[in-house]
Amino acid sequence: MAGQIKTMLNTIIKIRSKGNETIALTTRTKLIFKGFDPDRFDSGSPDDPAVIERIKAIAVDLGVTL
Repeated sequence: MAGQIKTMLNTIIKIRSKGNETIALTTRTKLIFKGFDPDRFDSGSPDDPAVIERIKAIAVDLGVTL
């Protein structure tokens, strides 16, 4: 299923921010620092299992359950 990475990144941002734009921006910045720019991925991006595992680990670090 292409686009799973984009969905996961958006879910992390949505859960952490709870509607607060400042926290959403901060979370996006943290993801970029960890090597995942949410704007680089789209619904047609191929799903690499190694990348998905790294994103799951980042979600745990940020306190988000995917």
